[in-house]
Amino acid sequence: MRAKHDNSLEKSIETSSGNVVYTLFQDSQPVEMNAYLGEPITLRFSGTISCIHCGRKIRKSYSQGYCYPCCRKLAQCDLCILKPETCHYHAGTCREPEWGEKHCMRDHFVYIANSSGLKVGLTRATQIPTRWMDQGAIQAIPVYKTKTRYQAGLLEVTIGKAVSDKTNWRKMLKGEVEQLDMQIEAAELLNRTADDIEALSQSLGENQIEPCYENRVYEFNYPVLTYPTKIKSLNFDKQPEVSGTLLGIKGQYLILDSGVLNIRKFTGYDVELYV
Repeated sequence: MRAKHDNSLEKSIETSSGNVVYTLFQDSQPVEMNAYLGEPITLRFSGTISCIHCGRKIRKSYSQGYCYPCCRKLAQCDLCILKPETCHYHAGTCREPEWGEKHCMRDHFVYIANSSGLKVGLTRATQIPTRWMDQGAIQAIPVYKTKTRYQAGLLEVTIGKAVSDKTNWRKMLKGEVEQLDMQIEAAELLNRTADDIEALSQSLGENQIEPCYENRVYEFNYPVLTYPTKIKSLNFDKQPEVSGTLLGIKGQYLILDSGVLNIRKFTGYDVELYV
């Protein structure tokens, strides 16, 4: 089957009973990729890249899919997206206040995840559990709820004094991650940073940070036949055609016997999928 992938390369993921299902879209029609595990696939980049916001043809994408002008002017491309603790909406300098109101001035959760080991992170309430599947986490537990992204960013930095806020993507893709008792791990981390969390809570005001770590632990099973022992990254900018047997899908990555492909990195690329 030849599938034209809508002039961009994206993915959607769903979960049922902890099993993650990956879908690519051809002309807005879903193609469930789990069904092609163990099968040969080819992805062919046409050489065309389009900005995912304005649609203009570009030679190089910025911030995973944008043209340079959009990257410079859109709030969703600002530095505070990567560093939420630097959010400046409250200072009246947000690039797009309406966008900020919709995406940043909303309830957020700070969580502890197990992706390549324990990490702290944050996400909008509407992105649960998608955010954790994007990261390739096998477990996750929300620990605090905040009123805004900025507050969640400050809390993430506070808890980050005791645990990483990054995923080691190579370790995650090798499957070198063990199941943990997340409620115990989360409780220990929060106990180690309790004084700093209390100080932050006091500075932000009453009911701005609410604990929720009694909530259930989310667990995820990824469609992987075989994890790679060595990681070789595949890149459409260097290799316009990528082929191999699909061995698995985890986080942002297709795992082939020829290497791993970061799907999100090539958002906006015109790619044809042959399965």
